[in-house]
Amino acid sequence: QVQLVESGGGSVQAGGSLSLSCDASRSTSSLNVMDWYRQAPGKQREFVAYIRSTGSTNYANSVKGRFTISRDNAKNTVYLQMNGLKPEDTAVYYCHTVNIRSHYWGPGTQVTVSS
Repeated sequence: QVQLVESGGGSVQAGGSLSLSCDASRSTSSLNVMDWYRQAPGKQREFVAYIRSTGSTNYANSVKGRFTISRDNAKNTVYLQMNGLKPEDTAVYYCHTVNIRSHYWGPGTQVTVSS
């Protein structure tokens, strides 16, 4: 069982920055992949970025070069640094992981970017 809780969302103007955090209830060093997804109103949930336990990362093309995912296993936390935010980044952002073939999601945090 893994509980995930996101924080750091808010409202920002286009071009601004936000930093999201995802706190896990168990050691993140035991979780191979942790990732971020987002869901905009009326749209399907979409992949944003992942980070493996090795430190390797991958990003959706829409955020590449603007967002950075990182993890601090000592704090059991995964971060998403978002720079150069655009109105189309407006969504609820979810932290996600898989453990023993079960999927775990946080409740999400709202990010709103105004033009």
